[in-house]
Amino acid sequence: MIVNDRITDYIRSLESSQGSLLDSIEQEAERERVPIIRRETAALLRTLVAALRPARILEIGTAVGYSSLLMCRVMPENCRITTIEKYEKRIPAAREHFKMAGEEGRITLLEGDADDLLAGLRGQTFDLVFMDAAKGQYLHWLPMILELMPEGGVLISDNVLQDGDIVESRFAVERRNRTIHSRMRRYLYELKHRKGLETAIIPIGDGVAVSTKYTERVE
Repeated sequence: MIVNDRITDYIRSLESSQGSLLDSIEQEAERERVPIIRRETAALLRTLVAALRPARILEIGTAVGYSSLLMCRVMPENCRITTIEKYEKRIPAAREHFKMAGEEGRITLLEGDADDLLAGLRGQTFDLVFMDAAKGQYLHWLPMILELMPEGGVLISDNVLQDGDIVESRFAVERRNRTIHSRMRRYLYELKHRKGLETAIIPIGDGVAVSTKYTERVE
């Protein structure tokens, strides 16, 4: 945990049911150790979607479709989600969950590598982008994602604080995690220092960065 465990447990205890389908998806994901968005992060995501009322959402990292369906609960009726998933074993479950929820018409699932699929989306725009995939690729995907966002578009990046390891020295983390650790630190630096981006890093769940694209005023 990034923050005090008791505070996190208390925040989670305040959460209400998201409906029988989403509750069952969450429970199954926990049993099968499928990484899905944490409850406190899910509340932030729902709140931002409800407040921003986007017309088009891009999600990178579908997994079993849990976060897509969370957004469907609060997004405008005419909003559409395009979601990308590479891991073939999870795609059938996601499609089944979308069908069970009756949201097949509002969610388009693209199968394959995000590099290729993001390139294929050029010319389209997305008011909100939710990134919850391979953390080591966030920095690589950033320029492509920003091309797809209009002014005022919002990028939500999940899992950016790595359970608190992000503050540790590179040599204090496990050797197998050092490359991701280094890339994530560079990604967060880029979000905070890139012209035309305003970013807040929020220490809930596994860390969330919320970035807004804007046109910088020339003094």
